[in-house]
Amino acid sequence: MPELSIIVPCYNEEKNLPQIIKVFDALVRNVPALEVLLVNNGSTDQSAYVLEQELNRLPHQQIKQVTVPVNKGYGYGILQGLKQATGNVLAWTHADGQTDPADVVRAWEQYKEHSDTMLVVKGKRKNRSFGAAFFTWGMQWFTNMLLGTRLSDINAQPKLFSRKFYELVEPNAPNDFSLDVYLLYHAYKRGTITSIPVTFKKRMFGEAKGGGSFSTRIKLVKRTFRYLFSLRKQLKTAGK
Repeated sequence: MPELSIIVPCYNEEKNLPQIIKVFDALVRNVPALEVLLVNNGSTDQSAYVLEQELNRLPHQQIKQVTVPVNKGYGYGILQGLKQATGNVLAWTHADGQTDPADVVRAWEQYKEHSDTMLVVKGKRKNRSFGAAFFTWGMQWFTNMLLGTRLSDINAQPKLFSRKFYELVEPNAPNDFSLDVYLLYHAYKRGTITSIPVTFKKRMFGEAKGGGSFSTRIKLVKRTFRYLFSLRKQLKTAGK
C-alpha cells in the first residue's frame, strides 16, 4: 500500500505530460511508497491519448490515470483524484512543470518530522517576476483582511496533508481555484501550516490556467473575490 498519494490535475496539458510522467517515473522508482494519480480533468486536447500511450510504457502501476469526462473546475479534478487515493498522506501539485514533482517528497519529509495529523505543508515560490509576486501579494492581503487569517503564497504548490485532515475539511470543498484558499483557511484555523521553498520555473508549453495572461488573472480575481465573500458569509452563519 502506498504511504503518499500525489494528485496531479491535468487540463489540456498534452505537450507537458510526457516530461511530467518521465519525472514522476524516476521519482517513484526511488521512492516506492508513492502513488501518483494524473487526473485528466475533462481535457479537450489530446491529453487522454498521450496519457494512455505514456502510462502503457511504464513497467509499474504506481502512476495511474483518473478520468473526469467533463471539466467542472480545477478543484473538482483534484477532489476526484483524492477520492481514489489510497495513501494515508495526500498531496497535490500541478502538471505544468513550473515546480519540481520532487518538491512533494521534500514536503513529505518535513511532514514526517512532526507528529501532527493537522499539519499542512505547502510550497513557497522563489524566482518569480516582480509583477507576478505583486499580484500574489495583493490577493493574499485581501484574503487575509477578509477572513482574518495570515496566509501567504496561497496558490503555491505543492499542498500536503494527512487523510484525517482531508476527511475533516472535504465537505463543502469548492470545485474551482478557490480550493487552495479553502484548504489553507482550515489549516490556519484548525491546524498548523509550514512551508518549503520551491523554485518556480517558466512554463514550457501552454498558458497557466489560473493566472497567465492579464485577462486570465482578472477572471481569477473575480471568481476568488466571489468565493471569499461567500465563504465569509458561510462562516458567519456557522458561527466560526
